[in-house]
Amino acid sequence: MNVCVYTLGCRLNQCESEAIADSFSQEGFTIVGESEQADLYIVNTCTVTSKAEQKARRMIRKFALSGVVLGTGCYAQVNEEELKTLSDNVIVVPLEKKAHLLKLAKHLKASLVAGFDLKSGCLSFSDGQASVFDYDAASFSYHSRSFLKVQDGCDNECAYCRVHIARGKAVSLDSATVVQRALALEAAGFSEIMLTGVNLTMYDHTHKGLGGLLEELLAELGPDIRLRLSSLEPDHIDERLLATLSDPRMQPHFHIPVQSASNKVLSRVNRHYDIEGLSSILDRLRLAKDDPFIAADVITGLPGEGDEEFEETFRYFSEQQFAQMHVFPFSPRPDTPLFKASDRVPESLRDSRALRLRELSDRLYNSYVQRQIGKEAEVILQNRKAGSWYGLSGNYLEVKVPNAPLFAREGLLVRGVFAPLDEGTGKPIVLCHA
Repeated sequence: MNVCVYTLGCRLNQCESEAIADSFSQEGFTIVGESEQADLYIVNTCTVTSKAEQKARRMIRKFALSGVVLGTGCYAQVNEEELKTLSDNVIVVPLEKKAHLLKLAKHLKASLVAGFDLKSGCLSFSDGQASVFDYDAASFSYHSRSFLKVQDGCDNECAYCRVHIARGKAVSLDSATVVQRALALEAAGFSEIMLTGVNLTMYDHTHKGLGGLLEELLAELGPDIRLRLSSLEPDHIDERLLATLSDPRMQPHFHIPVQSASNKVLSRVNRHYDIEGLSSILDRLRLAKDDPFIAADVITGLPGEGDEEFEETFRYFSEQQFAQMHVFPFSPRPDTPLFKASDRVPESLRDSRALRLRELSDRLYNSYVQRQIGKEAEVILQNRKAGSWYGLSGNYLEVKVPNAPLFAREGLLVRGVFAPLDEGTGKPIVLCHA
């Protein structure tokens, strides 16, 4: 039986989806991609923007034409009834029951043998014992790198966000279990582990924090494993965390949800840092790593963003030379303080600002890529097309590796040097050392 796990949203969703896919694979089900025919589709949804919700509805309707669809994730948590109306083939699994899906494969295997049809088998499943930290994949069907979930939930209440409503308060996996799972991934042959969470820097933030966890991991893991951090909220990046980043196993790639570079707007939307503090953090990141890839989330058209505040943001990202920006037009989310804000920016102006920032992001990215030519590179191979391997560098560039070794395989870590862009694909080239 074919199973497709389709994921929208953050890297934490990707991590959880991989664990669900792994649980089905271990029971003998065949894991397929979205373009292949499946009997069961599991759609892991996101509620960060209205566009993410629209895409979830579209994909669920599409998948429901040919199979049973289990809709789960943050959108399913806050809009369960809406998803139920999409098709008779849709079953909604709220977020608090999402981890139960890790045990569904074993149940389905038995129920199908007993003569139940697939939908009846899904509906008959019930398991009361599940934790948000049960996601512990041994294999990864959709990625060549491994993911390790260490945190969930968020104690911040940013005025535009309802993820904390869906996910709840911040919780952390105990460090001994994190180390144990990381060592297991290393022993399984993975070259890289990405640590994930809803708000990763809120890991154990009242005690040792994320920095303390990284100290323990770096003390136990071998010299050849790479560690990557999914996303870093500025308000919990502290000295202990910054001190760990100079270790060569920590990858020179940092993703920071900045959202706005105007202190006025940050205060308006209840963000817990200012631009002066963020600038200090960026300086420290660049001291820890040589020209790291620093990406940012930016929201245009937040309530309170006038022309002056937007220009502040535009200048800041240009001057700070971010490598890339993920730009989102403000999307009012139900149940948040800004849903009915009176100082909203007109949509046309919001969208034109987003376009300007995306154009700036393209220029900054191209400039960053050009600066890498001649520098050393580590690449995890991901896939092979038309005779050449492609992979992901330590500083998060998708690269072509035309002279990968004959023993190359998915997940292999190779070393080389950045060369000029490939004219055919537009991707950076990394030439492996002889």
